[in-house]
Amino acid sequence: MRFALFAAAAVLSVASMATSVQAERLTDAPLVDANWLEEHLGNESLVVLDVRNPVENVQPYDTAHIPGAISAPYGSAGWRNEIQGIPGQFPGVEATSALISSLGISNDDHVVIVPNGDNSSEFGGATRVYWTFKVLGHDAVSILDGGARAWDAAGGEVTDVATVLEPTTFNADFQQHLLATTADVEAAIANGTKLVDGRPVAQYRGESKSPVARVAGTIPGAVNIDNGQLYDADGASYVSAETVAQLASGVGLGAEEANIAFCNTGHWASVVWFGLSEVQGNKNTRMYDGSLAEWTADESRPVANGI
Repeated sequence: MRFALFAAAAVLSVASMATSVQAERLTDAPLVDANWLEEHLGNESLVVLDVRNPVENVQPYDTAHIPGAISAPYGSAGWRNEIQGIPGQFPGVEATSALISSLGISNDDHVVIVPNGDNSSEFGGATRVYWTFKVLGHDAVSILDGGARAWDAAGGEVTDVATVLEPTTFNADFQQHLLATTADVEAAIANGTKLVDGRPVAQYRGESKSPVARVAGTIPGAVNIDNGQLYDADGASYVSAETVAQLASGVGLGAEEANIAFCNTGHWASVVWFGLSEVQGNKNTRMYDGSLAEWTADESRPVANGI
């Protein structure tokens, strides 16, 4: 693994070996376990990306993280931005490519994303960052199943020595087909493409709502796969492909049927998108990152309530 170490205020520089590394996709699996990651630590093509957010103003990365991992917290690094008053938006190809370049991640790297693994919502930070890499055309990306919790449970080594990679160049190949727009959702309503609401059931039914949504309810015709059904918080693991398929079938969604996942801001929706597209393998899945925050901002757009 290529890295430069920053310990306390002192910089322990280590020469980057990025220029000598050839592109290598270490696995096609969207999820890797702690054993796989331990076996591949030290591989020059591997970048471990810790996206954990601070807890009670304490950044967990600062006290214990996987050796060699870099830190780019989901909530503050710039993975999502507010655009024209709509929170949680994809910041755009240029901004996200600049962020990834600044982190020292190049097109040659296989990125393994590490959340804490607390629950579905927290794991959603990892799925959203994973989706971002895919939108940018970078397929060499996986998530550590169960996150740091799984790593700790497996007895994995940790360190408090921070790693900072030398900035590099990341070139995007924008995959528009993974990103649904409001116009795409309007077209989906018209042509019957499945819309999959990834929020909790109470929000789907209009019994409660997020502050970012102007009104309670869902997009007309949407079915509901609660993102909480896709992650085992007790066992710290994403559910199996069979479970994802059962949930999809349960709402009448075919294994290869076109669909658009959404929620309030494209966070919980990314958990659903990841399950359908990456775990089950339905590549006809898109995600509407504007979600209900954008949809309900215009009073003329229809909302179904009281389902």
